[in-house]
Amino acid sequence: MRILVTGGAGFIGSNFIHYQLKNYNDQIINVDKLSYAGNLDNLKDVERNPNYEFQQLDICDREKIDPLLHQGIDYIVNFAAESHVDRSIEDPSIFVKTNVEGTQNLLDLALKFGVKKFVQISTDEVYGSLGDSGKFREDSSLNPSSPYSASKAAADLLVKSYAKTYQLPVNITRCSNNFGPYQYPEKLIPLFIIKALKNKKLPLYGDGSNVRDWIYVQDHCRAVDLVMRCGNTGEIYNIGANNEKSNLEITKKILSLLSKSELLIKHAEDRKGHDYRYAVDSRKIKAELGWEAEYDFKKAMGTTLNWYLDHKEWWQKQI
Repeated sequence: MRILVTGGAGFIGSNFIHYQLKNYNDQIINVDKLSYAGNLDNLKDVERNPNYEFQQLDICDREKIDPLLHQGIDYIVNFAAESHVDRSIEDPSIFVKTNVEGTQNLLDLALKFGVKKFVQISTDEVYGSLGDSGKFREDSSLNPSSPYSASKAAADLLVKSYAKTYQLPVNITRCSNNFGPYQYPEKLIPLFIIKALKNKKLPLYGDGSNVRDWIYVQDHCRAVDLVMRCGNTGEIYNIGANNEKSNLEITKKILSLLSKSELLIKHAEDRKGHDYRYAVDSRKIKAELGWEAEYDFKKAMGTTLNWYLDHKEWWQKQI
């Protein structure tokens, strides 16, 4: 089986490729334009694997990706995306181009070459913000708050339209906040780990009360694999781990694990349009595919922190 993974040099995409090569004998073709967050060091240990191939290409460049599908592709898993909310607030245009136009290009190619399934990797942020209770279900309304989440919601709607109009076999996954190895240091957990190691202030938005459901990246990769191979065609699957933590809790946990003072916390001006809380109901993927998160949050946080301690050369190149 041949799987085209777009955005495979990024955080979640590279972890997904590691998962595939470890567990299967399928051919993986990784397409990534290597923007600031794409890093081939994430895949250095598999670059000579005979089942792995890398092509530096932009998903917006249909003419250059077209020849890859001529060779025969069974599945497309689209991780490729601009994903940092702050950057989307500063410049929404690149998010629309990559996340919307790029997805449409891939959908057209999937349709042209008759792929078995197109899997769109989305986000829980497309649902918008929750209050203190409740969880988003797959049929909840889309109500994005940032240019980033709006571009992902638009891409999701395009995917759904290709399924209905052209009968393209698709799935959409919407996952909660990931953490783990190879995460670019602009995201909260690696950013605060690195700043704490340097005894620098940790810029926490607002009062830190915003809540996210955190999932270890390996659990997410296993869920995407199940959806790709076994998911019911046309379905959307929420992926969450029921590890709701405030940003302040995460910050204090990092400082505690590193034996650093909470005086390093510096409350910063809140982000524009900052969603208060995300939480997704994952009962559907459990009922249909038997998936549920396996990694204990506390242990996974320790594993993640140790990875950054052991890979200083990796993150020092990124900052």
